[in-house]
Amino acid sequence: MTDVRDRGLRRAVRRLRAPAAAGGAPVTYGLIAVCCLVFLASPLSGFGPVHGTADAALAARAGYFERWGVIPADLWNGPARAWVTPFTALFVHGGWLHLLGNMLFLHVFGAMAEERMGHLAFALFYAGCGSLTLVVYAAAYSGSEQTLVGASGAISAVLGAFLRLFPRTRVTSLFPFLLFLPLRFPAWIVLLFWFVLQWLAARSAGSGPGVAYLAHVAGFGAGFVLAGGVRRRGAKVKTPATATEGESQP
Repeated sequence: MTDVRDRGLRRAVRRLRAPAAAGGAPVTYGLIAVCCLVFLASPLSGFGPVHGTADAALAARAGYFERWGVIPADLWNGPARAWVTPFTALFVHGGWLHLLGNMLFLHVFGAMAEERMGHLAFALFYAGCGSLTLVVYAAAYSGSEQTLVGASGAISAVLGAFLRLFPRTRVTSLFPFLLFLPLRFPAWIVLLFWFVLQWLAARSAGSGPGVAYLAHVAGFGAGFVLAGGVRRRGAKVKTPATATEGESQP
């Protein structure tokens, strides 16, 4: 007769030998890698070719944004190629802090969302929602000539999806008004708090340079609504939830 404890021990050993996450999150980590590589190859990273004078460097950066970013006025009244920019802009970032902040949020929330949705569905969800948020922003500020870049809209959609899929998951958050103490809260508290901040900021924001809060709000709403239709029924998520900062801006 086999001892029950022996069977339990063998099951424990098999779990230890198994990969940490059977499905993994190749799309999430692939997106992070692509965004980092694109930034390193851009004129903003400091690792590319020297452009001579400071004015030449500024011109190179402006040309880079205009080529790959979304310009609302051009999207509606410019050349047809402008309609590619809501997708290309998802991989362009305005600086190191912009890049690292977005990639932190994508790493924290994207892996679990991908495992629940499935790899292909998550990839289409990310690209579709991200592009949609930029189009929504361009429609709201159709006369603006300010360039819009970054994955913030897509990552906001991932946050909305995470709230829909894992509302009771607890995350460690740092809030300035709580003296930056690392406290654990249910995801729905942290993400709804973040959404309210974006909503209030979007109401007071203009169309000039700055953070496209409206794209954040649109992305979060789209992600929350669409996540229920793309999640895989019965999918088991093995990627553990990691910590995030409550007031960081994607």
